[in-house]
Amino acid sequence: MDELVKSKKITRKKADQIVKSYTSYQDELYLVFKESLKLTQNFQKQLGELESKAVTDLVNASIDELKNKYKIKKVKKYLEKVAENIFEDLHFFKLGKAAQENPETVKTDFLKAYEVNLILDNSSVKDVPVIIETSPTYSNLFGVIEKVNDGSGIWQTDFTQIKTGSIVRANNGYLVINANDAISEPGVWKTLKRVLLYGKLEIQDLSSLYQISSSSLKPEPIEIHCKVILIGNNYSYSILSEYEDDFNKIFKIKAEFDYEMTRSEDALMEYARIIKKLVTNEKLLNFDKSAIGKIAEYGARYAGNQNKLTTRFSYIADLVREANFWAKDVGEKIVTKVHVKIAHNSAIERHSLHETKLKEMIEEQTIMIDTEGTRVGQINGLAVYGGNYYSFGKPSRITASVGLGSGSIINVEREAGLSGKTHNKGVLIISGYFREKFGKRFPLSFSASLVFEQGYGMIDGDSASVTEVCALLSSISEIPIKQSLAITGSINQKGDIQPIGGVNEKIEGFFDICYERGLNKKHGVIIPHQNVKDLMLKDEVVEAVKNKMFHIYPIKTVDEAIELLTGVKAGKLLKNCRYQAHSVYGEVEKHLRDMKLRFRPKQDERPKNNSNKEKEIKSKGKK
Repeated sequence: MDELVKSKKITRKKADQIVKSYTSYQDELYLVFKESLKLTQNFQKQLGELESKAVTDLVNASIDELKNKYKIKKVKKYLEKVAENIFEDLHFFKLGKAAQENPETVKTDFLKAYEVNLILDNSSVKDVPVIIETSPTYSNLFGVIEKVNDGSGIWQTDFTQIKTGSIVRANNGYLVINANDAISEPGVWKTLKRVLLYGKLEIQDLSSLYQISSSSLKPEPIEIHCKVILIGNNYSYSILSEYEDDFNKIFKIKAEFDYEMTRSEDALMEYARIIKKLVTNEKLLNFDKSAIGKIAEYGARYAGNQNKLTTRFSYIADLVREANFWAKDVGEKIVTKVHVKIAHNSAIERHSLHETKLKEMIEEQTIMIDTEGTRVGQINGLAVYGGNYYSFGKPSRITASVGLGSGSIINVEREAGLSGKTHNKGVLIISGYFREKFGKRFPLSFSASLVFEQGYGMIDGDSASVTEVCALLSSISEIPIKQSLAITGSINQKGDIQPIGGVNEKIEGFFDICYERGLNKKHGVIIPHQNVKDLMLKDEVVEAVKNKMFHIYPIKTVDEAIELLTGVKAGKLLKNCRYQAHSVYGEVEKHLRDMKLRFRPKQDERPKNNSNKEKEIKSKGKK
């Protein structure tokens, strides 16, 4: 205005009139603007109420339909909250595609809040759920809250990233897991115990185990009514039962499964069904009766008893698959016992390197084993080598040496630190046997040592105790033992023979050596009579026994064993409390009495000196 006045375009008076007029209209304009703003707000409010009223029936109809379908109280409450939220955010739905095309003006992905994260769908499950979790990690068992990278290096999550685990899938059913896996996986055992004790599961991020709170989500706990079955061995059970608090409170039932079953018609039918199922599932060739019978025979051999069948079906399954391979290899359309036998022998060959090396050393006389002639104080014992899948037997030379002494028997293996506790026990039982048999009428005046010749590893078990007794009887009586025979068995202090393990492997081990050197109808093995039921020998041994080229002698007492080994009668105890002359026991007794006489002067001299010293001490005391 001042510029217009200076340029004389308008007068000062006119300028003052214009300013006065503008000021008066400014106040009026403010009142108009204020009134229009109030009208606009009322209009928006009435428009919102009108829009809400317009969609109320539509939204309520849809929500009511869902309420009628899902009558769970918590679901109804959730649907009511959804309805309220829709009415509050109607403007997002009104914008439609424009809202999604212009994310700057609206919430990003505003429909995300209305999504439903279905963590478990049991709509198609008709029976009680049984879940076998082969990989029981923390996430697989209890679920996880996943995170998504937004592309800028930031990890984000929301309720749609909550994933369930197998324990929820097994809810109201059964969950089967391996005990060792549950213990070894980080956080699994602690959380599993908590869930089973309190019956509630909180799905958490794995980082919460390490006291790192990287997620603000905290899902509502889920009620769990699940039966958990832990599979493991006896060792795992005993460790958990003894050292883990609440284990016996949670896992109240223990079910033990046998590694063998009684051989019966029903059991053989079950074997046939298992083979048929394997053939069907893996599309193998069919097996004839002879093949199934051969598999059952190997099942009994693996169980170590004629009247039992192994229930370690992984071994049977492997045998079936390999027999199928050998049948296909020669173009056969059906598997027979020939193919089963080839499969069994092939599996043995793959695991028999140790056996082959020992066999070579015996053939080359690096390891000395006699199978002909006779020797005093030397006998062929039988031992089992190998592991869980394959074991084999080989003979061992056992020798006994005897001299004057006070009745002690030295276990050389024990002195060398190569004897186990059970073998030490067996040698002590041998001492008891000699005291029982010969030490009641005169003191035993011999000292003996027993040794497994060329044995450089640990020796355990008492299955050589009868072998060692016979070697001692031979060494004392100086009656030679037939080297064409081998013997195995444990004894008690009364001379009764007790059963042993690995009888098939032991017999076959000695048979193989004799077969390589040539069978002469004198070779054989002496075994406890209780082990006859365990015999499941390979065809070559059975054929040799039938043709009387090889012999198997079951025995009940040491008397029977020593008679077979020496060809001399064991000898009976006569009324004069002496054993029969010209018998094994008679010769043993004779030599023991001779030893006592030779050892007696030293014994008489010692008490005499002691008595003189005692008299001197007493006389000095009186003075």
